[in-house]
Amino acid sequence: MEEKLLPIVGISCGDPNGIGIEIILKSLHDKRILEFFTPVIFSNYQLLSSQTSFFNLDLKFNKIKYGVHAKKGQINVVNAWENEFIIEFGKSTRTSGEMSYKSLELTTMAIVDNNIDVMVTAPINKKNIQNEKFSFPGHTDYLSSKFNGESLMFMISERLKIGLLTDHVSINKVVSKINTEKIKKKISIMEKSLVMDFGIIKPKIGVLSINPHVGDGGIIGNEDEDILIPALMDISKSGTLVSGPYSSDSFFGSGLYESYDAILAIYHDQGLIPFKTLSFREGVNFTAGLDKIRTSPDHGTAYDIAGKNIADPASFKNAVFSAIDIYKNRVSHKKMLETPFLESKNKRNNK
Repeated sequence: MEEKLLPIVGISCGDPNGIGIEIILKSLHDKRILEFFTPVIFSNYQLLSSQTSFFNLDLKFNKIKYGVHAKKGQINVVNAWENEFIIEFGKSTRTSGEMSYKSLELTTMAIVDNNIDVMVTAPINKKNIQNEKFSFPGHTDYLSSKFNGESLMFMISERLKIGLLTDHVSINKVVSKINTEKIKKKISIMEKSLVMDFGIIKPKIGVLSINPHVGDGGIIGNEDEDILIPALMDISKSGTLVSGPYSSDSFFGSGLYESYDAILAIYHDQGLIPFKTLSFREGVNFTAGLDKIRTSPDHGTAYDIAGKNIADPASFKNAVFSAIDIYKNRVSHKKMLETPFLESKNKRNNK
């Protein structure tokens, strides 16, 4: 069997009225990037062509039908819809939400059907994308319903990796979502991802506290003492290198985070504020724990700068290359697990 030399990267366009298409096109503008992967954009051929002209980019597309083999060295496009779409930069509209969903749905279908190896999603508007088939707070929950496994929202960069115990949950509901089972499950997903997706053999994980100052002995709350600390002690007994809980107000400023391969934050802003402060423009959102690989840039639709030709594609590029690296690490990890079995089998057969 001929070895597939380049991974196929499926790309959803996000909300067309945001910066998604701009950062996709800018990322693919340097033709040397096609030496590393074969892109397939699930959007609309005419829309992408017109946006290429609008942003004054020199790009050509190869229009293919769904399921047709993508051409190496070309930017392949599969129409996720056929009708004309008129962009209204910076506006959240029902139609732009419909188009972003059609793109996401077809990209998801493609990775389930193994037509692509990984998927990279441009930013959606979480409100206008809502419909009968999409009633989720974001990509992570939607993809969890389509793929096998249990997900972890994992923000990754070269210098920092932060996973979330609870992700898109309002602050007044966070504590009600925390329990021992969830803590153990999320740390297990994180540990397995660090080994399988990033090649870290024995990862060290730090955990942030639920309450300020770890509750200050119960003065600010008992949840750390009653729930989090006992769970971490149990996890440590199983051999996982986990430490904490740490008060988040000093954990990052002191540089303590540098002692860990990854950090588990309790809620969205506790993890995302330090991550975006330390890794903005280079960070990537990775949905860990699932059997399919999905990454995205660490920013939203950015309606305020849409159409102004000033959007920075750096985070999107990093999302693409992170997805490729994770894909290769998973292939290597699978081979490593299979090798001892094959060697043992061969030894038995040669006796």
